[in-house]
Amino acid sequence: MQSKVTRIGRMLLPYMIIIIVIILLKLFVVTTVRVNGGSMNDTLLDGDIMLLDRISYRFRDINRFEIVVVHLEEERKDVIYEEDVIKRVIGLPGDKISYKDGNLYVNDTLVEEDFHPKETDDFDISELGSEVVPEDSYFVMGDNRPDSYDSRYFGFVSKDDILGHAMFTIWPLSRFGGKD
Repeated sequence: MQSKVTRIGRMLLPYMIIIIVIILLKLFVVTTVRVNGGSMNDTLLDGDIMLLDRISYRFRDINRFEIVVVHLEEERKDVIYEEDVIKRVIGLPGDKISYKDGNLYVNDTLVEEDFHPKETDDFDISELGSEVVPEDSYFVMGDNRPDSYDSRYFGFVSKDDILGHAMFTIWPLSRFGGKD
């Protein structure tokens, strides 16, 4: 005759395994991320909830115009501030990036941005102390250029600081779908 504890343990084991698998998936594969602020308007809105692919981008190249989540750590007045921000990849390693008259130039060639970003002031990455985006680094910007704290201010982003690719919006349901 089985003890009551053994029977209960066998009944609970599948549920415990499911919970562990869900936790591992959320920690290492896919999780949710909430858009905070208006720096990605009109592509993403404040409060949108997206799925964040934390693993597949590590096995492939990060593409220009991909939406990513970046972990920032900054020291301000001897205090370290940390936050995760959602931005769009504009410059890849080795790229020379500039904006002139609201137009993006990559390596001195005009590049069309088909996601309708808001206009930005003229800018050249040489203002960040480098003529090109450094190796294993990226230049990221929000789509709402006049209201975006991005690489123009905090500099280049290391690949190690990119947490993943924001795949698609899952909430609100009226905005469900991919945004790249």
